[in-house]
Amino acid sequence: MPTNDKTLSNKVFDWVNYALLTLVSLITIIPFVYIVSVSFAAPSEVVKGGLLLIPTKFTFSAYKYIFSTDTMIRSIGVSIYVTVLGTLINLILTSFTAYPLARATLRGRKTFMLLILITMLFSGGMIPTYFVVKSVGLINSYWSLMIPTAISAFNLIVLKNFFQQIPDGLEDAARIDGCNDIGTLFRIVLPLSMPAMATFGLFYAVGHWNTFFHAVIYINDSEKWPVQVVLRQIVLMSQDKIGDSTSQSDPTDYLPQTIRMASIVVATIPIVLVYPFLQKHFAKGVLLGSVKG
Repeated sequence: MPTNDKTLSNKVFDWVNYALLTLVSLITIIPFVYIVSVSFAAPSEVVKGGLLLIPTKFTFSAYKYIFSTDTMIRSIGVSIYVTVLGTLINLILTSFTAYPLARATLRGRKTFMLLILITMLFSGGMIPTYFVVKSVGLINSYWSLMIPTAISAFNLIVLKNFFQQIPDGLEDAARIDGCNDIGTLFRIVLPLSMPAMATFGLFYAVGHWNTFFHAVIYINDSEKWPVQVVLRQIVLMSQDKIGDSTSQSDPTDYLPQTIRMASIVVATIPIVLVYPFLQKHFAKGVLLGSVKG
């Protein structure tokens, strides 16, 4: 007869696990709580120092300072545009490249894979890459934030392995029904690969949203800066005016530290809101594509 009674050693083991998991959770969550709390806290509380988790005086001064002009709104719009369009380009080019490489009948398949693997180990460097981007006329263009990073070699290889696990019989049946390679890709392969596509889509989206270095190098017009670059300017010039602002809050209403924390919150919220919808695809999308070479 099965019994639900646990021995003393099992109970101790469970409680130790609960304690360790609780500790790890607190270590992970407390920094985020601190950032949000400081962003809403009054300067008089922040200057006291210490770990501020629940402010007693809430204020939106830091957020009013950040959004005092249309600079922040414009930069968020730029980041959304680059993230959405860039992620779409990433997924299309990555899937279009991974699908033929997943077919054993492709001539020169091993050579192509070798060339892709080389790009994971060696890079031309920042200066040659800049000259390439400049020579094709992408300087000060949104395309400079999307085209140079259009395909990730790692994501490409994992997606190729994912495609290889799809039974050949499904593709053969699609061809018998009259589908060509493009039709097979869109009607059979991609619908069956949605966990992987959702996972890599989020990877690409996070990369585009957090783009900073490429924007600093390739974008000269401040009106085309994404949100990460604008937030950097806010942090560096938190005591000065933002963009072309002529009306600012009273400097006694905010501190550089509260502005930094509010900037982090503004930059993090969009990705945090997207993540829960795709979280369930993470393990399935990555692991299924990485167990077969």
